[in-house]
Amino acid sequence: MTPYARRGVHGQTVEFLARRILGGEIPEGATLDLVALQRELDVSLTALRESLKVLAAKGMVDARQKRGTFVRSRSDWNLLDADVLRWQIQGAGSAEADLGLLRNLAEVRAIVEPAAVRLAAERRTDADLAALEDALTAMGEDGTGAAHAVESDLAFHRALLAATHNELLERMEVVIESGLAHRDRIVHSAPHSEDPVPAHRAVLDAVRDRDPRAAEAAMRALLDQAGRDLDRIGEPEDPKGTGGR
Repeated sequence: MTPYARRGVHGQTVEFLARRILGGEIPEGATLDLVALQRELDVSLTALRESLKVLAAKGMVDARQKRGTFVRSRSDWNLLDADVLRWQIQGAGSAEADLGLLRNLAEVRAIVEPAAVRLAAERRTDADLAALEDALTAMGEDGTGAAHAVESDLAFHRALLAATHNELLERMEVVIESGLAHRDRIVHSAPHSEDPVPAHRAVLDAVRDRDPRAAEAAMRALLDQAGRDLDRIGEPEDPKGTGGR
């Protein structure tokens, strides 16, 4: 699933409206004043309506006769859509809300990835193993910066889902990558995070050995490590520099 292209006035308008809605500035049930929004954003009414169609496709807004365009209930929003996840992460508004969303995504990963890696261990091909090995090698490269660490981690988990050879599970990359990328950017920019390579190596070794049980256990250990990293992010700073754990 390809994220929405954020180019030009149209893309900027979609992003602006989405973040206002997700941030609660335009609450659920509110009717949009299109004329006022048009003036504020300095766009044509046609461009505004086209932008709203994007949000309508994601379940965020709707239009009815006599009522106009309004924000739908959050329960109607496609919260698993790649753009909606990204907008939530980028506009969480507070550290507490940010961590709350990351923990929700961590719970989804804990449900999906241990089961997925069992299938990967049973179905992986030599090409799958090569993709996993390449990602792990990239993950272990020193001095490449946080951005490289994030991309190599994403590549590893993307390859794991691909190794299940289940098209629906492969689409779960949309959910997993959104949260994983944001978590990784925070974790890899912070000091004292655990080395991710050994935990990922254990997963790869079990998948290579076609051992579903060991692969699941290794994935759960990896996710436990990710949870510890999240907890460390959420810890208050220790003014004495003693670690505060």
